[in-house]
Amino acid sequence: AEATQYTNAWVTFNSLEKSWAYRQDQLPSTHPIMANIRDLEDVEVNFDGITYAKGASVLRQLVAWVGQDSFFEGVAEYMRKHHHSNATLSDLLVELEKASGRDLSAWSDVWLQKAGVTTLRPVIETDDAGIVTAFAVAQEVPEAWPTQRPHRLRIGGYDVREDGTVERATLVETDIDGPLTPVPDFVGKPRPALVLVNDDDLAYAKVRLDEASLATAVAHLGGFTDPLPRSMVLAAAWDMTRDAETAPSQFVDLVLGAIGSESQSTVTLMLLRQLSTALGLYVDPARSRVACERAADALWTLASSAEAGSDNQLQFVRAFANLAKTDAQLDIVQEIIDEARHLDGLPLDTDLTWDLLIALVAGGRAHEIAIELQLSRDATASGQRRAAHARAALPTAEAKRAAWDALVNAAPGEDLPNALQFETTAGFNRVNDTALLEPYVTEYFASLRRIYDTKTNEMATNLIEGLYPAQLAGRVVDLQEHADAWLAANEDAHDALKRLVIEGRDGVRRSLAAQARDAVG
Repeated sequence: AEATQYTNAWVTFNSLEKSWAYRQDQLPSTHPIMANIRDLEDVEVNFDGITYAKGASVLRQLVAWVGQDSFFEGVAEYMRKHHHSNATLSDLLVELEKASGRDLSAWSDVWLQKAGVTTLRPVIETDDAGIVTAFAVAQEVPEAWPTQRPHRLRIGGYDVREDGTVERATLVETDIDGPLTPVPDFVGKPRPALVLVNDDDLAYAKVRLDEASLATAVAHLGGFTDPLPRSMVLAAAWDMTRDAETAPSQFVDLVLGAIGSESQSTVTLMLLRQLSTALGLYVDPARSRVACERAADALWTLASSAEAGSDNQLQFVRAFANLAKTDAQLDIVQEIIDEARHLDGLPLDTDLTWDLLIALVAGGRAHEIAIELQLSRDATASGQRRAAHARAALPTAEAKRAAWDALVNAAPGEDLPNALQFETTAGFNRVNDTALLEPYVTEYFASLRRIYDTKTNEMATNLIEGLYPAQLAGRVVDLQEHADAWLAANEDAHDALKRLVIEGRDGVRRSLAAQARDAVG
């Protein structure tokens, strides 16, 4: 970010790596960065968002905690003293302490040897004139991992200009520690329209927007001139949605209202993934179909007005095809693939053709003949993978059974290669009617031990995670009863297998809480 042309690298980091870390760190299976490794399976299962993404985030916080100049000075001395020899974590911390004057023994304990992510929330009081009379940051800890951590962070105050742009007017850098930390720098000044705790993204913590700041974000998100705070506001809104603090439908509206002006392709990618998750898992099932239809229409409008040849244009078309369900929407998909409808700057290449065809297949508009015809035009390894996806997406009981048997019930030595397994799993889950998945719930739990015992660790993990019937949450089947019954009956199963089931169960728990929040608006 500082030494190359990639000046927005921290925006990508916030959107991809940190969202991965936060999700992993809130699962019941979370663990400290310094994990207890007992056997090879512990190694394999801990290649996760905590070891990698949280580790990177905490390293960034360490730089902020000691100061960048002191950090580099300490690292340089560490390298000089220990070159061509072994070194320990304490050797590094000793040099950073000398360079910065900061005590890092307690810091190392709470950051590297304790699990969980804390939540930082602004607590603001104002008088009738809008002048801040009290300002503090509350640090909330998860019940299972009640660790208060020190944070070196920045707090930004943003105002809306007459032209609609949102710009930072105040920036305070401070240490946050304990349940409540006063920040007197804001007292006596007009309350900013939006307060962003952890501005510039130095700390590792979930961030909340107070009610007034959230309202500003909803109304003016496209007005941010800097992509990083815009990304952080969106990340905060997503965390609030996942934690059932705000209605998922509100997050859908926020994304659809802001994504058209997003300039960072990676942020657009993540927002579209989050939009899909919100619509498929978090929106109240009673209104999800209508919400999906509205979102698909909005995405087509965005695609039609996007800059010709831009990444956003392509991503909006793909997202539209992924959500297309109504006759009118599928008509548009058909017209694009038939080249009867054109968007300037959007070539109908092989990858996009497969995306559109799979949408038609899932919608019942295309069948095996169309898949074979496209495969004859793309007789590559990639074409074989996409064809597997398409066949598994056929909306018939026969197609779903064939895909399931290929994934779960293959004879010894006939397992699908990893890439085909991934695509077939994605196609199996691609349904416009979740009733097609209901018959497999009981079979899923009955097959878990056999999958884990007979397949490689990677294949078993991908199958167990990928086939977990989370799309049925809040619909017909009580998934939690199935998971609880399996865990009770399989106490002797390997911890890594039980971890996968516990994580799947927790994902359903989040879905149910979010759906309940969405139902009340």
